[in-house]
Amino acid sequence: MNTVAGAIGSWDAALRISKQHNGQLPLARLLRDAYQYATDGIAVTASQVLSTVNKFNEVAHQPGFAERFLPNGKIPAVGALFCQPKLACVIEQLISDGLDGFYRGALAEAIAEDFKSVGALLSIDDLNEFQPRVCPPLQIELAEGTAYNMVPPTQGVISLAILGILERSGIRAVRPDSADHIHLCVEATKQAFKLRDAYVTDPAYMKVEVESLLSASRLDALANEISLAAALPWGGVSRTGDTVWMGVIDADGLAVSFIQSIYHEFGSGVVLPTTGLNWQNRGASFSLNPKHLLALQPRKKPFHTLNPAAARFKDGRSMVYGTMGGDGQPQTQAAVFSRAIWFGQPLQQAVSAPRWLLGRTWGQTSDTLKLESRIPDATVSDLELRGHDIELLGAYDEIVGHAGAIIRYGNGVLEGAADPRSDGCVAGY
Repeated sequence: MNTVAGAIGSWDAALRISKQHNGQLPLARLLRDAYQYATDGIAVTASQVLSTVNKFNEVAHQPGFAERFLPNGKIPAVGALFCQPKLACVIEQLISDGLDGFYRGALAEAIAEDFKSVGALLSIDDLNEFQPRVCPPLQIELAEGTAYNMVPPTQGVISLAILGILERSGIRAVRPDSADHIHLCVEATKQAFKLRDAYVTDPAYMKVEVESLLSASRLDALANEISLAAALPWGGVSRTGDTVWMGVIDADGLAVSFIQSIYHEFGSGVVLPTTGLNWQNRGASFSLNPKHLLALQPRKKPFHTLNPAAARFKDGRSMVYGTMGGDGQPQTQAAVFSRAIWFGQPLQQAVSAPRWLLGRTWGQTSDTLKLESRIPDATVSDLELRGHDIELLGAYDEIVGHAGAIIRYGNGVLEGAADPRSDGCVAGY
């Protein structure tokens, strides 16, 4: 617990921006359902139970965790009501005082007192100093249109680099979901991750302009490193996370790609005693090596994996898409984009089809290429022959992310997809 939570500030900034686009809903209406769910409870899902079981030994001892996530001292059963009355009080206070009250005011003072009680490094001064930053997104021009993503300290530039490398590697010429398709996506990921690990950090500490990482000459050179016949060795740094992505497109075509996270499952595991806030641990991205790119320094922003994606195409379509999953976010984005846009698959097929993950996930030590078991045996064998170190996962495995996407066509028709690996859904109003 060494960094201020920025999600509430981002909501405040987004609410102000929405007013510029004729946004009509007041804060009280926007938070009403969240308040109701915190008060009356939500149904415990299988995913929540699985996460609690898997991470129990790592977080059960953290302050406030048992009271919040282990009602009656037990892991709740699937279908049980999960109520969060303290969180409801926080939401009620935000409705009353405004979202800025999270950082300045009575609620901020209560959070700061909670920090003291659990021994956190954060103080009221840290909360008071926080301001959300509104910035233009990064973009890359592709043959079909323009793809967008977030600036550092996120890895959004890497998701865009993967698309740029794939476009140069002949991705359109291969068969969808074949060994060639997966191999090219994995090899493009390796090249892009080398950029990430060498350059991406807090923008104030970056040694190159972020746009230079997407230059045509750099992407050409990286694409030239890829062989269709053989996999390059992989020993990169893997990053994980616990995240939610949401996308929405309204009747006027205004599109939003949104992502937020507490990083590891249950974040820091610490639940503040008075406010009931489950605090994030994004500061885990810092290194204690003072010479490291991600070295811990005062006021430095930690690297994080969040990167909501969007695109606008020359044929009039627009698209928002994304996923949770640390290292898997750029990889899943490449899978969904290549299937839906380059190969023309229906959006739900593009999201549901078997996926892959290069690298390790939190708590694991293997840097294998992980494949969902629905991928045909012949494809798996082909990838092994090219030099990939394969590890098979479940048929619909949460490790490869919870993806979602919406496409708006030029005539206003919407097509959406939600991931069968998760608790998400698609809804129209």
